[in-house]
Amino acid sequence: MGLSPVAGHPPVAVFREPRAGRPVPALGPRVAAEAGRAARVLAGVATHARPVERTAALREAAVVAGELVAALTALAPPVAGEEVPAESTSQSYFRVREVELSDQQAALHGALVVHRGLEDLCEAPLSGADLALEVAGMRQAVLDLTGAGSAVPDSLPPVDVPEPGAGAPLERVWNARWLIGHQVHVLFNVCAAVAVAEATRQLRRGDVEAALGRLADATAYVRGFPAAMNHASTIPADHYMAEIRRTMAPPSTDIPLSGRQHRGYKLFRAAMKDLLTAVPDSFEQLAARDQELAEARGALLEADIVDAERHVTLAYAMVHLRRSIAQRPEGPDNAVAELRLMRHRRAAQYAPLILFGDHYIADAVAALRHS
Repeated sequence: MGLSPVAGHPPVAVFREPRAGRPVPALGPRVAAEAGRAARVLAGVATHARPVERTAALREAAVVAGELVAALTALAPPVAGEEVPAESTSQSYFRVREVELSDQQAALHGALVVHRGLEDLCEAPLSGADLALEVAGMRQAVLDLTGAGSAVPDSLPPVDVPEPGAGAPLERVWNARWLIGHQVHVLFNVCAAVAVAEATRQLRRGDVEAALGRLADATAYVRGFPAAMNHASTIPADHYMAEIRRTMAPPSTDIPLSGRQHRGYKLFRAAMKDLLTAVPDSFEQLAARDQELAEARGALLEADIVDAERHVTLAYAMVHLRRSIAQRPEGPDNAVAELRLMRHRRAAQYAPLILFGDHYIADAVAALRHS
């Protein structure tokens, strides 16, 4: 599973500061070929096959991702994440860092996250639907980070997949999975922030065709958000409550961990806000001017709402009716109720911007604001 020597945890994943306007990476023919092969294999993963066939497909994808890591490492070894100071308790706990990186380092660290994620998915009992979404996000990350969008081969040489070795104790696998899945989630957050920011930049420049492509890329990442979170959570709820949840609050951490502390996600939310500043029109207004753009923006916003909805159901599965560790014991809401309110606010905001908006909730939220 690519664990580091630090108590069986995955290595620290280092991500590049999200920013639009960077040139397409050019990392040489070997990287382009391996990235194209990885993209092709990821696109063909049999997400809904029987367990044996599905696992074999994931092992093949993990091997190919490992070859991409090797090609990138041949250019330069990865920045040692352990040596990069954490900027928050959240970064320290989830073993992620965000700094300025070269194209090669950004691609290498992204490929390492994909590789570890695929290795874990070989055993994680993730649903076929979520597996399809997570693998699609991984594929898009490989293409974006390596610049291999036009290098995907039509045919592939056979892949030599070694037999799996002895597995680690399940409890150790579960603890590592919690971090590995979250690192994939951060990868998707950062890549989505870039894609949304780039789409907005292209819209302001008047290049709608380029913006449509980046909106589609962003949607693939956002659809992968809940899939990656479910991947992290394919552990028994009892184990989460007994062994993991307590490590995310004092005295194990300086402060209780909260989703609000994830910098990559905050940057994604800022990018979404800027997009809607650039294109604030209602769905009907935008569709009258550009139907394709209205639908592309709508697909992204729908994925964002569904992410919020699935966070509600995931929290219920893991903590039931308990408060989150970041909530005050005397507060009026529990974790599920707070997440549901976040969903409602998002759905209300997006109601006029999508084809099938939740106008009932939008009207209710508006009434509450004016009461």
